[in-house]
Amino acid sequence: MTIPTVSVLVDTYNHQSFIEQALVSVLEQDFGRENFEIVVIDDGSTDETPNIVKKFVPRVRHVYKTNGGQGSAFNAGIAELKGDIVAFLDGDDWWAPNKLRTVVETLEREPEAGSVGHGIIEHRGPGQQRVITPNAQFRLHLRDVSGACQFRNVKAFLGTSRLTVRKRVLEKVLPVPPTLLFEADEYLFTTVTAVSDLLLLPQALTYYRLHGNNLFQYGTPDENRMRRKHHVLDGLVQTLPPALKQLGVSQPAIDAVIEPLWVHAERLRLSLEGGTPLETFRVEKAAFRIANRDISLRYRMLKSAFLALGLILPPRRFFQLRRWYVAKGYNRMGQWLRSAKPAAPVVHRWQEN
Repeated sequence: MTIPTVSVLVDTYNHQSFIEQALVSVLEQDFGRENFEIVVIDDGSTDETPNIVKKFVPRVRHVYKTNGGQGSAFNAGIAELKGDIVAFLDGDDWWAPNKLRTVVETLEREPEAGSVGHGIIEHRGPGQQRVITPNAQFRLHLRDVSGACQFRNVKAFLGTSRLTVRKRVLEKVLPVPPTLLFEADEYLFTTVTAVSDLLLLPQALTYYRLHGNNLFQYGTPDENRMRRKHHVLDGLVQTLPPALKQLGVSQPAIDAVIEPLWVHAERLRLSLEGGTPLETFRVEKAAFRIANRDISLRYRMLKSAFLALGLILPPRRFFQLRRWYVAKGYNRMGQWLRSAKPAAPVVHRWQEN
């Protein structure tokens, strides 16, 4: 059997503390070196990232561009690739040693599938690692509402450092909107799942690093970050529907994919700019409907109380309260409020490192 050629695309921006570990994890893959290339697309780093990457030349190809965000970086980087299969990696994450072999062998066994995602090891620091995986392998698609609902529940397994795509599938969804300064990976993994099936693997093959400079995942509320995040989410709400429609996805399935993004964007807008309690109620009612699968009676009662609060409190005050609940109150209440049967089977476990 002919082994397909693979391109590893590492996107990076000011990752001087992390990029070496990312590249070493690729170079140490349990996969023949002659069968894959490594291209680093550097989105205008101003720290030591370029000098660190240059230490790996010529095994690694370093492509430096003017800073323009993740969408423009993907467009520039993908244009440089020669492989039949493209595996993505963020410059602040790293891979398990068997990542490439596992995903490539999966695509070889499943010629009708166009892409692969998998579980992650969430890394917060020494001794703080959490393994998050689906509990079985399954196939995703956007051919109907049922598939779209399954897809939106497992997006944590489809981001940049988890995504591997056949080049011919990738070419059908380009270019990525350059307005997506980050979260451009969500545009990619959504549209490629509209082109062909995506396989989700139960193995945790990527170490996903959480740190102070994450653009999408952050802890302490910060107005500037919230505004950037709102801008990008609103961009996805605007750009994904016409792209999915052009790829043949039905309107009900498009609505199912877009609704959680709209909820997230509207929550941020109302938190930042305010609005009316009726707007809060509309957004939270949609969020309740999305999550309302096999939830406990206690959780249903709590969400109903929150909906009532949404009709009373000014939006900014309501979302301050909601942030407190998500950060502290939910953890304290724990199993008292949790669903007995989550919509998407996911396994969480802590791992020593």
